[in-house]
Amino acid sequence: MKSLRLMMPLVVGIMVSVTGCSSSDEATEQAAMVNMGEQALYAKAKANIENGNFSAAAQTLSALDSRYPFGPLSHQIQLDLIYSYYKSGKTQETLATIDRFLRLNPNHSDVDYAMFMRGLTNMEADNNMFQELLSIDRADRDPAKSREAFEDFRKLIEQYPNSKYSADARKRMLYIKNRLARYEVAIARFYMRRQAYVAAANRGRYVVEHYPDSDQVQQALEIMVASYDQLGLEELKQNAIKTLKLNYPDSDFIG
Repeated sequence: MKSLRLMMPLVVGIMVSVTGCSSSDEATEQAAMVNMGEQALYAKAKANIENGNFSAAAQTLSALDSRYPFGPLSHQIQLDLIYSYYKSGKTQETLATIDRFLRLNPNHSDVDYAMFMRGLTNMEADNNMFQELLSIDRADRDPAKSREAFEDFRKLIEQYPNSKYSADARKRMLYIKNRLARYEVAIARFYMRRQAYVAAANRGRYVVEHYPDSDQVQQALEIMVASYDQLGLEELKQNAIKTLKLNYPDSDFIG
């Protein structure tokens, strides 16, 4: 215990020294940035992007954006800032920068890129890292961000059908449709467990009507068959079975 007490001042001294160096380096870095011009600062930010240091790039680009809001590089700085914020996982900052760019530059040649990045950011916000790592499918979590992403991609395709981002946006919209359909099916199954068969059938029908090209249609039809059976609605049940048989002949519900 005595030797440990003797070591403590040394450890604390080292920690203070390291912290002091870190603070000193940061202060030196900030002082150097103050004296750098627009071109030099932008080159520094681009180097950080190329090295994958997106947080540092975003910090420099944000300073540039504030210092030179109408400079010759202002548009490109904002576009790079959008990308750097996105890669840093800063959802709110990314969306705010995108919305400002779209509002101030509605006729810019890269508006389609900004719109695509908005959809990508909202789509990414709906993902949960821990669920992915643990392979847990939480289809019942609120899909609000997925709905926003779907609208972002829809607007992009509608306004810029020939954009180089449109094909990717269409693929992502299909993925989002499957995500939204899974949510509806998960809620329908919840209603089934609670014996709320009318609500369950309505959720199933919603999937069939609004997401007919999703991978959840078979399950939605099966929920409708089971719900109508419990409700004694034979005609609706037979109609659902007919549709199920036509599209999914191997379904266990057809028997």
